[in-house]
Amino acid sequence: MSNTILIADDDRELLKMLRSFFEIRKYTVITAENGIKTLKMAEGNPDIILLDVNMPCIDGMEVCRLIRDQVSCPILFLTARAEEQDRVNGLMSGGDDYILKPFSLKELEARIKSHLRREERVRGKTSCRFYGKLSVDYAAKKVKVGEEALELTKLEYEIIEFLSMNPGIVFDKERIYERVCGYDAEGESWVVTELIRRIRNKLKERTDRDYIETVWGMGYRWKK
Repeated sequence: MSNTILIADDDRELLKMLRSFFEIRKYTVITAENGIKTLKMAEGNPDIILLDVNMPCIDGMEVCRLIRDQVSCPILFLTARAEEQDRVNGLMSGGDDYILKPFSLKELEARIKSHLRREERVRGKTSCRFYGKLSVDYAAKKVKVGEEALELTKLEYEIIEFLSMNPGIVFDKERIYERVCGYDAEGESWVVTELIRRIRNKLKERTDRDYIETVWGMGYRWKK
C-alpha cells in the first residue's frame, strides 16, 4: 500500500509539480492551499505532511500546533525563512524537519523516505522502560513521571526515546539530530542543545533526578 502525503502550500504551481513528482513515485498525494483546508485534510491521517509556513487563513506553524496532538506522522516545514529563530520556532511548534526553499526534489524525497522509515521502526516498538519514577512508553510515545504525563513536543519525545533506549552511550549533537530527524545533521546541532534544555526544564519541574548527562566536549548520554 502506498504512503499518503499531504502537501499544504498556497503556491499552486509548486503543488502541481510536487503532486506530479510524488505520484510518479507511487505515493498517494492530497493537497491544500490554505490553513483551514489543511486542518480538514489532516483528519485523514496522512503518513507524512509537507507544510508551508506562510499560508493564508492560518499559517503553517499554527496549523502544526493545532494538529500535533491529533496526528503522530512526521511534519516537514517548507519555507523560504532562513533565520535561525524561524527554524527554532518551526521545530518547537511540533515540526520534525525544516526544508528551505528553493530545495531539490531529490533531497526532499530523501528526507521523506528517511522520516517514513523511522516511523516504521517506531511502530514496531511495544516495550516500556522505567527509570525510577520516570517511565517511557515507546508504543504510546509517552513519558510519565509517576502517573503524570509530560507535555513534550514530538522532537523532545524522540530525543528521550533515542537516548533512553541506549543508556550509558554518549552521542554527539550531530548524531542525535540525525537520528531523531532522519537526515543530514550538518549545521543543526544548535537545535539539539535547545531541545535538551527544554527537556531538562520539564523534568526538573517534576523530579530531582537529572536523566540526561552532558559529557563535555563529546555530547550527551542517558544515565543508567
